[in-house]
Amino acid sequence: MNFPNTEKIKSIGIPVALLAACFAALYHDVIAKMVKDWMIDDNYSHGFLIPPIAGYLIWQKRNELSKASGSPSNIGLLFLAGGLLVFVVGKLGAELFTMRFSMLIVVWSLILFMAGWRIGRQTFIPISYLGFMIPLPAIIWNQIAFPLKLFATALAANAISLIGIPIFREGNILHLSNTTLEVVDACSGLRSLASLLALSGAFALITQHSFVKKWILFLSAVPIAILVNIIRLTGTAALAHKYGEKVAQGFLHEFSGIIIFVLAILFLYLVHVLLQKSTRTDSWNKTP
Repeated sequence: MNFPNTEKIKSIGIPVALLAACFAALYHDVIAKMVKDWMIDDNYSHGFLIPPIAGYLIWQKRNELSKASGSPSNIGLLFLAGGLLVFVVGKLGAELFTMRFSMLIVVWSLILFMAGWRIGRQTFIPISYLGFMIPLPAIIWNQIAFPLKLFATALAANAISLIGIPIFREGNILHLSNTTLEVVDACSGLRSLASLLALSGAFALITQHSFVKKWILFLSAVPIAILVNIIRLTGTAALAHKYGEKVAQGFLHEFSGIIIFVLAILFLYLVHVLLQKSTRTDSWNKTP
């Protein structure tokens, strides 16, 4: 029995399968090393969540994608050439970030080439969102983490002083009357910021806010991450002042990170609620 769409499925399926095989052959080692980084680097453990979220963002657009009449665009070949050039440059320089970033260009250019601009536009943001799964080069991460660590230490010292605890700050070191605490890179807040930006980005994309309010919701992750990190450092110092240095280490220290991240999510949701209320207020004010 011949099914009416059999030939069409074959005509699409075979090229897609060949391209997928070529992509896997080119990037399998790059992807394997990236997954290994997610497993061993706590700063990027959220990387496992990014591809499923990106898939959901595409699935959310299923109605628009089904209505979009796709026709191949040769401009996709230009983007593909650019993506492959980025990969070659990264390969020659042994720079993993560049090679990993080239994956996004290659994937989107293949979609553009095979399905055209309409579908390419619909998938551009979900494909771009995959950028959150790519670890930053260590030199860039350290350039951000160090000043952020000093900034967090200074704010925490002020907050600790405000609650009546004698403290002296020396760089990223907090000297209390009975102990000394060092604000290390893991306490700079950058880890929370990276994870929270990925979360707020997804949250903003699935909400019904306007374009501007989506950006406000997304960028609110920055002050929220700084705020909750200051709360964590201040709380840790207060407990260390009262109960000693051991309370600032071990299980309680790690568990406080989980609690603080949950608090950050609650703050993020609060921003979403406030943006919703402002939308309703605007609509009421416009009602004649």
